Amino acid sequence: MAQIKVFDTTLRDGEQSPGVNLNQLEKLEIAKQLERFGVDIMEAGFPASSQGDFEAVRNIARTIKNVSVTGLARAKKSDIDIAWDALKDADEPRLHIFLATSPIHMTHKLKKTPEEVIQTAVEMVAYAREKFPQVEWSAEDATRSDKDFLVKIIEKVIDAGATVVNLPDTVGYTTPEEYGKLFRYVRENVPNINKVALSAHCHDDLGMAVANSLAAIENGATQIEGTINGIGERAGNAALEEFAVALNIRNDRYPYQTNLVLKEIKRTSDLVSKFTGMAVPANKAVVGRNAFAHESGIHQDGVLKNASTYEIITPELVGIHSNNLVLGKHSGRHAFKDKVEQLGYQFSEEKITQAFKSFKLLTDRKKEVTDDDLFTILTDIQTDLSDVKKYSLQAFQVQYGSSNMPTATVALTTPEGSRVETASTGQGSVEALYNTIESLVEEEIHLTDFNLSSIGKGRDALAEVHVNMTVNGDEVSGRGSAQDVLEASAQAFLNAVNRTFINQRSLTKQTAQL
Repeated sequence: MAQIKVFDTTLRDGEQSPGVNLNQLEKLEIAKQLERFGVDIMEAGFPASSQGDFEAVRNIARTIKNVSVTGLARAKKSDIDIAWDALKDADEPRLHIFLATSPIHMTHKLKKTPEEVIQTAVEMVAYAREKFPQVEWSAEDATRSDKDFLVKIIEKVIDAGATVVNLPDTVGYTTPEEYGKLFRYVRENVPNINKVALSAHCHDDLGMAVANSLAAIENGATQIEGTINGIGERAGNAALEEFAVALNIRNDRYPYQTNLVLKEIKRTSDLVSKFTGMAVPANKAVVGRNAFAHESGIHQDGVLKNASTYEIITPELVGIHSNNLVLGKHSGRHAFKDKVEQLGYQFSEEKITQAFKSFKLLTDRKKEVTDDDLFTILTDIQTDLSDVKKYSLQAFQVQYGSSNMPTATVALTTPEGSRVETASTGQGSVEALYNTIESLVEEEIHLTDFNLSSIGKGRDALAEVHVNMTVNGDEVSGRGSAQDVLEASAQAFLNAVNRTFINQRSLTKQTAQL
């Protein structure tokens, strides 16, 4: 079976989703999980876009060993130089350069003639190859480009040293038939095309990203680009979990294989969803909570008699286990540590102790503790930055009645270690709580989004809150989880505020290193 390489851009294109703001530790945890998932190439970010992104890419490049780490760059020497500084310590440093090739982009965005675009592409690819052993060149908006122009510029960038050529459907405009024909045309008309790998990068604006990706490999693409859960700009990218499972289930139609470990799909999806705050729709293919649920009586009867009647994908294939109940209040530390390792976490003894304490507190209040509950506890501890938190919640109380104005009293510890306390009102309990916290912190805050969801089912399920806000003009996100909705809301608010302090500290450190 032909081998298809998987290029994951969750940490770059995926993070460009509106409202998504990952800190460096979260990016690193996602990178580690992508390594376990088995992707071949990982686009860790856009190093020239900010000092924070530069540092995140450099940290991932120094940590990840079994995946080729790449960064995005415009066709500019300064971008290439910055990317090299971030990626030079990687085991296989790689660069991804993009330059628009469609008439509408060349005319209105680049304001360059086709000849000038070719010259820029050739010069920048050649310059990049002086540093990077692997250089991918992308023809931005390839699907709306003139095919003969594409053939011409691709031949020249290959001669200049490109090792991968990407033909992205940048605006999600094309159809599977058209996209397949484009790859076939390029393969048949670029004389030196056999010197490079052909890559497909599809957006989902018309809901055809995965279908287009499959059409591409049928017509010569040997690399597919996408994101976990299909996140990304606008309507997102091709969902890698859908692509991978499609190859597996329909191997009669698609005789291709990847290095992806399918049983890691659910864990990878959950981690990305938690850190980005982008909930997976219940009816999402492969990873949605309803993907293996059967409501119709006819369907239920068929599944009970033979699962294959209506279930073409087994939950176990993607890492979903039907027996999800785990440890209880009488479980000991040794059993808990074994479970932590089974879930793929590598904790120090100090963090094991911290996690076990949180687990025991939860068992005092929750009858059944599931894998999802443990996942929340462990990921929160794995990404905890308590040593640099600016504010911490000490106590709160909310008074509410159908005929009374909601009032919240909150006590916080400030960065200086002092305790501050006050009370405020609001039109609802959450607003009263947030008004109170906002009056206690020094930063200028504007809340832009609030999302509440439950982890698991039942009245004792954990609540998880994600918020987006601007803090002193910077866009940040925050998350919090607790059995009490208001406590989770307060934790999410403070988590977002504290991220600004963490980011400032990181940038100060980075500036000093530069």
